[in-house]
Amino acid sequence: MEKILVVDDEEKIAHVICAYLEKEGFAATPAYDGNKALELAQSGEFSLMVLDLMLPGISGEEVTKRLRREGNNIPIIMLTAKGSEEERINGLGLGADDYIVKPFSPGELVARVLAVLRRARMAGVSADVLEFKTGNLQIDTRRREVRCDGKQIDLTATEYKLLVTMAKNPGRVFTRGELLDLALGSQATGYDRTIDSHIKNLRQKLSPAAGGNQLIRTVYGVGYKFEDEGK
Repeated sequence: MEKILVVDDEEKIAHVICAYLEKEGFAATPAYDGNKALELAQSGEFSLMVLDLMLPGISGEEVTKRLRREGNNIPIIMLTAKGSEEERINGLGLGADDYIVKPFSPGELVARVLAVLRRARMAGVSADVLEFKTGNLQIDTRRREVRCDGKQIDLTATEYKLLVTMAKNPGRVFTRGELLDLALGSQATGYDRTIDSHIKNLRQKLSPAAGGNQLIRTVYGVGYKFEDEGK
C-alpha cells in the first residue's frame, strides 16, 4: 500500500483529503505545519506529498526547496489559494510535479495524485541505458539514475520524464504542448508556458555535463530538442 503525505494547516481539509485517498487504497498521513512536513518527507516512507503552501513554521515553498536541494525526489503536488499563472510557474520551478488551486474537488485531487504516481512509475520502467559523450552523461532508466562523470544528478520525477523523452529522441523538436502533456498529462491544458520552468531547471542541473554546449536547445517559436554534439 502506497503512503501519501497530506500537509495542510487546516485540519478539516487535511482529513477530507486523507479520507478520499484512503478510499482509493492509499495509506494517508496528515501533517499540519512545515517542520513536520519536512521531517516526514525526509523519512523516505512516502510515495507522494500533497503540500499546502501557506503553512506555519516553514512555508510549503521552503519545504520544497529544501527537499530538492537535498536531492529528495518525492513527487509533490502543491495545494494553494494562489491562482495566478506566475505563481503556478514559480511553484513548478521550485520542483513541484503538479499544482492545484483551492477551492478544488477532492475527486480532482485524487485524480491528480494517481496521474503523478503513474508518470513517476512510467519514468522508471525501461531496460535502456542511454550514454552520451558530451560530459560523459549517462541515463540509466533501469535504476532511474542520471550521472555525469560518475556523479549522480538528482532530478524531480517531471524533470526525469522530460529528459528521458527528449534524450531517446535526439534531434527531434518537441513543442511545449507535447512536453507539458508528457509532464502533466491531462492536467496540462492551458499552461504550456510552465514547461519553460522545468527546462530551465533541467539545464541548470545538466550544466556540468554540457561541456560548454547546450544539451537542451530552444527552437524559437516551437519548443525544445535534445542534442549531444559530442556523440
